[in-house]
Amino acid sequence: MTLVTGGAGYIGSHVVRLLAERRERVVIVDDLSTGSLARVPDVPFVHLDLAGEDAEGALRQVLSDHGVTSVMHFAARKQVGESVTFPTRYFGCNVGGMTNLLSAMEAVGVRELVFSSSAAVYGETTGPAVIDEQVPCRPVNPYGQSKLIGEWMTQNAAAAWGLRAADLRYFNVAGTGWPDLADTVATNLVPIVVEAALAAQPVTVFGTDWPTSDGTCVRDFIHVLDLAEAHIAALDHVRSGSPIGARVFNLGTGTGSSVLDVVDAVRVCSGIEIRTLDAPRRPGDPASVVADPSHANVVLGWRASRTLDDIAGSAWRAAIARHTLAA
Repeated sequence: MTLVTGGAGYIGSHVVRLLAERRERVVIVDDLSTGSLARVPDVPFVHLDLAGEDAEGALRQVLSDHGVTSVMHFAARKQVGESVTFPTRYFGCNVGGMTNLLSAMEAVGVRELVFSSSAAVYGETTGPAVIDEQVPCRPVNPYGQSKLIGEWMTQNAAAAWGLRAADLRYFNVAGTGWPDLADTVATNLVPIVVEAALAAQPVTVFGTDWPTSDGTCVRDFIHVLDLAEAHIAALDHVRSGSPIGARVFNLGTGTGSSVLDVVDAVRVCSGIEIRTLDAPRRPGDPASVVADPSHANVVLGWRASRTLDDIAGSAWRAAIARHTLAA
């Protein structure tokens, strides 16, 4: 039995669906602050704020009652700008929730964990454009700091009581595996461009003079279904009797796409001409950030297979379906 925290959310629900396809037994814990039960019908569900009062005791009960042997931990706040405005809230939720979860796992004897971390732990990278797991972590906002603290916590738990963990550092996640599981919050560039196309509004481009092929920032966009499949591979890895410890993995494609590449991909799949509005560079934006996923390729036997066109097409089709239903 696997506990999936945040399993009613965007990424978590994709993983839950893949687990269900493997006929695995799953229980979800979610506070539904951003998740929806419509994404995960017929899956055992416990409504719980992991950082709330008495959450550790409630988690112990869930682990015991359901015979949980492994945990996949997605539940967290994840908006960078919001974390700067409300840092205490972010540490309370992300670090407090992790504290309660690990305490409950230790008490019940659950020693397998897949942790949703982030490439935000790297911060403003000044080294190579392609980032491997050896690049020093210097997060520059409370969100990234809270994720790095979570990784430290898994490492300490491994040393103290034998946790086996995979800490997965996501790059830019987008797209959808199924329209009903689409991301409904337009904070990533892909849904921002999709919504702009639907509303016939321009897309703001922050800097057109970067040292890249077309002058706009380059990022590594990974399809959410590739990401979900990586979680399944990571779960299999920690279940397989891997050495005690917390291993870190970048999850990306190894290929960069510029802002204008994303705009063009949405233009092609939608058939809509999308205007852009040039704006000054944003402070702290690196020119190019691309994952080196070779560690995950080798150790987990996983490799991203979907393209930017796949991402844009899936996001566009889901948005059209959502708008059609709302009409």
